Amino acid sequence: MIVRRLDEAMRAGRRVEAPNWASTRLLLKSDGMGYSLHVTTIHPGTGTEMEYRNHLETVLCIGGEGTLLELATGVEHEIRPGVMYALDRHDRHVLRARTELQMVCVFNPPLIGREVHDETGAYPLDAEEIKA
Repeated sequence: MIVRRLDEAMRAGRRVEAPNWASTRLLLKSDGMGYSLHVTTIHPGTGTEMEYRNHLETVLCIGGEGTLLELATGVEHEIRPGVMYALDRHDRHVLRARTELQMVCVFNPPLIGREVHDETGAYPLDAEEIKA
């Protein structure tokens, strides 16, 4: 059984930061679950263009307000607590945070640890592993 506390994971080196967001990686590939689980904070007033070519992602908003723009269709969705979206087709999108967004994210295949977006908006399949 794996039991982790979010506050402890943040202090144990499982927090990864980028200009628009910070993510605490609660489960990673090394945990052997077949997916990774993160709690990610999106900083207010930011917009991040992403396209996870190597991963499928499901996101549940648990705090804050923002929008999700599907770049292929131009459709924009309101993001607020209780809204879930799944990027089942490696969808290119822009996530904008009006306020600080708190998101629970699941990735398949699982992330290794210290991934940040590359120039295409994707996470690479290899990254520095978190040992904590």
